[in-house]
Amino acid sequence: MEDQLWKGFLRLLKEIHKPRRRAREKFSGEEILCVWFWAVLHDRPVSWATCKANWPIHERRRTLPSSSTMSRRLRDREVQALMTALEQTVFGSPDHKPLVWVIDGKPLMVNGSSGDRQTGFGRAHRGNARGYKLHSIQGIGGLVAAWRIAPMNKDERVMARRMVRTADIQGYLLGDGNYDSNPLHEVCAQRGNLQLVAPLRGGRKRESRRPKMSAGRRRAAELLDNPNPEFGRDLILLRDTIERSFANLTNWGGGLTHLPPWIRTHRRVHRWVQAKLILNAIKRSSTRTYVNT
Repeated sequence: MEDQLWKGFLRLLKEIHKPRRRAREKFSGEEILCVWFWAVLHDRPVSWATCKANWPIHERRRTLPSSSTMSRRLRDREVQALMTALEQTVFGSPDHKPLVWVIDGKPLMVNGSSGDRQTGFGRAHRGNARGYKLHSIQGIGGLVAAWRIAPMNKDERVMARRMVRTADIQGYLLGDGNYDSNPLHEVCAQRGNLQLVAPLRGGRKRESRRPKMSAGRRRAAELLDNPNPEFGRDLILLRDTIERSFANLTNWGGGLTHLPPWIRTHRRVHRWVQAKLILNAIKRSSTRTYVNT
């Protein structure tokens, strides 16, 4: 699997960009990303990937950058732009976009004694934890429309509004009861052709004590509570697809299972998660190609 993913990454990198080197630069942006993705693919720190002994024999002739060079160049605008180009290519716009999208968050926990001051303390699996959270909007088939990294204590509804404003989606957006809020429904209405469907927080019995509902929120409530609620209930059942997508993101060697000890602060976490999402998209594409063949 690792060999297949690595070949897929190299093909993708070759397709989107021609290697070039600016004046006084010993390593191109493509070479920097090759070392970075080699470390991410094997869940190792950058210092591990800068050692030739950790590369295949046929790759050991290449000159590798030092750890300090990697740290500096990974913050370079050209390298960041190349990472963004990789992401846009693997998540590219399909010919037929789904009409059903799902939104949810995945906790990325760190040790409680970590010195990372950019983390937050919030709800995670079976209780509270410290760390970050991956917020994502995905199609039923696993297509990622938008994603963000935020501290664990950041309100999911706030992050949802930010993603909805920029995501190229339309149709139905499914979420759990935590996403049921007037501001998020209003943002969906402003986008047009986008209906948020989420169960009422607290249930229908608390509706009389709620403030005035927005039009979109009332439509969602009526969709789930009417004489013929089958369509709305079928939509809610599709919300579990994002749980399977998160599972597919973690259940393979090199997946986003956790944040390793050397990945701390928002900038590094964002870069690590971005690389994992790109590799996962390459894996999904390779699997579909193999199955179709």
